[in-house]
Amino acid sequence: MQSEHADERWLREIEATLLAYRRMIDATVDQLSDEALWQRPGDEFNSVAVLLRHLGGNLKSRWSDFMTTDGEKPNRNREKEFEDWEGNRQSLLEYFDEGWAELTSAVKSLDSGNIERTISIRGEPHSIAQALLRSLTHITYHTGQITMAARMVHNGPWKWLTIAPGNSAEFNSQNWGEASSRAVFAQKTKSDKPDK
Repeated sequence: MQSEHADERWLREIEATLLAYRRMIDATVDQLSDEALWQRPGDEFNSVAVLLRHLGGNLKSRWSDFMTTDGEKPNRNREKEFEDWEGNRQSLLEYFDEGWAELTSAVKSLDSGNIERTISIRGEPHSIAQALLRSLTHITYHTGQITMAARMVHNGPWKWLTIAPGNSAEFNSQNWGEASSRAVFAQKTKSDKPDK
């Protein structure tokens, strides 16, 4: 059996990490009423809806036609992303999904034959690895904001998205040695053993 190329393994890990953060975003949004989704936790704070709109716009701009066009598309209106969404919940989530689909499609299109290419974001050359890590860290940053904003406006019991306080020992005993030990929303499969 041929061993997996290092680039392909790296891309597979990026996909798994993105999936875990997407599950966390979805689980957060699922706990919010429509009112809470649009509610800003305070002055100069973004609502969860605004953060979803911003991520959707960013990802669509960055990853559509990413091999041939700059990641900051001329038709993107970044400032508008921070205004309240004028549509309903379904249209907002569809907009967010469009951006997310561009990202996941881009990752799936990569392999050891094209991952060495250089692309640009705002005219700055980026390796594909650099651009992917830039997007991944942007997603993780805003996922934290989404979760914090949601906690501040949510009414009722909260379903923990990470290990609940007081449950570390139980979580470790149930997930030790598995990929799911990395995060509540990681895949429930055995961790890959390092290549020898």
